[in-house]
Amino acid sequence: MNISSVDIVIIVAYLIAVALIGSLSGGRQRSTRDYFMGGKSVPWWAVSFSIVAAETSSLTFISIPGLAYLTNLNFLQLTAGYLIARILIALFFLPAYQAGELETAYNFLENRFGAFMRKYASVVFLVTRIAADGVRLFSTAIPLAIIFKTVPYLAEWSNFQIYILAILIIALVSFVYTFTGGIKGVIWADVVQMVIYLGGALIAIILLTRAIPISSALPSLGSKTAVFNLNIGDSISEFFSNPYTLISSLLGGTFLSLASHGTDQLIVQRLFTTKSLRDGQKAIIGSGIMVMIQFAMFLVVGLWLYLFFNGVSIQDPAAPFHKADEIFPYYILHYLPEGIKGLIIAGLFAAAISTLAGSITSLSASAMLDLYKPIFGKDLDNRQEVKISRIFTVVAAVILIMVAFLFIRVQQSVVEIALGIASITYGGLLGAFLLGLFDKRIGQKSAVIGMTAGLSVMLLIIILPKLIGSAALVHWTWYVAIGTTVTILFGKVSGLWQKNHDLN
Repeated sequence: MNISSVDIVIIVAYLIAVALIGSLSGGRQRSTRDYFMGGKSVPWWAVSFSIVAAETSSLTFISIPGLAYLTNLNFLQLTAGYLIARILIALFFLPAYQAGELETAYNFLENRFGAFMRKYASVVFLVTRIAADGVRLFSTAIPLAIIFKTVPYLAEWSNFQIYILAILIIALVSFVYTFTGGIKGVIWADVVQMVIYLGGALIAIILLTRAIPISSALPSLGSKTAVFNLNIGDSISEFFSNPYTLISSLLGGTFLSLASHGTDQLIVQRLFTTKSLRDGQKAIIGSGIMVMIQFAMFLVVGLWLYLFFNGVSIQDPAAPFHKADEIFPYYILHYLPEGIKGLIIAGLFAAAISTLAGSITSLSASAMLDLYKPIFGKDLDNRQEVKISRIFTVVAAVILIMVAFLFIRVQQSVVEIALGIASITYGGLLGAFLLGLFDKRIGQKSAVIGMTAGLSVMLLIIILPKLIGSAALVHWTWYVAIGTTVTILFGKVSGLWQKNHDLN
């Protein structure tokens, strides 16, 4: 396997071009409103593209085909829940955000409950986003590391050293245009990158279906084409632990997307850049439709890869790959023609860089606007605010790089790791937002108690099985639903207790 000079030129040209597009399209940032909200002047369709680019990233590009290779199309059930959630966000969350003239998602919690709740939620977001996107940054390094392993003068390098180099290169490109262009630069770069990586997926589908025509592929795939999983198990334990059943996927997808797109600054920040409430609603619902199409494309790639490699197991010592996340990159590097190979690798980097750039700007926005400015920056002028915001951008990039290093030796599919990490805290965040939206009697103390209970229960559910050496109590698709339910329940019980205590 060789990476030709043509492929290298395409990849390098893409990395330079996206950094320039992001840097130049951001314009001048005279205030944090410009730097973190794009001056509220971005078209809804561009925001919709940016949302999809941010949420799918390299995990979709390499892990979803690997998941379909190992299993079937059950993962697609989640996307129905994703769309349901976005409709609910458009109807209930966005009007509340628009009415408050908010800077971040957690502004809403301050307006509803108080300043402490805003800071608490922001810290939870920061920890979650750092962990989950550290995984995403690592996943981006997989194909680049495979390329580096073929370079003669890197032959003496260890696997760990090669991954470090790959991570640093991807992070540097993302950082450059995030630092200079702000959220507006990130969004317009995302638009270009989404076109590139979806184009890469489409090219892969065309080439694979040419090698193995649909007419001969479908009979060979058999049960791997199953979309719906109606199995509920023979016990309550099996019901909650079975992966990707229809019920768990619909509920899990809905709750996960409600949390990720309704309470996560990574996505909500983009919605704040639209010109009006209606534009924000069109952006969020449109992204749900595009995500369904996108997931279907990458799952189909995985099915055809299964046929292409004759279903060889990743556990087979003779297999050319031993991680699910390596299957699609291996195909790209070893079987695609010159030029096409470089284009699809550029598409993979596009998917990764879009999410990483969004993570950096959302982390810096939350740190600056939710934590630093309310405590230390009340007297800052616009120029000073932008300067400090860029310092937080540097800090966020460095932290994500360090976290990515921690996952170099992990064997599990990184898409499930990232979604699992995010789901642990999403339930507490979503529960707090729902209490704020629909129960005007709940005060800050009860909301904090509810959110803390939700986070604590989810940590227990995750950690306890590892401590006692048993299987997981529930599949990750249930995490957000359980965390949300616990948060709301404890918040309401605490509210009733507070009310009764005050009466007495």
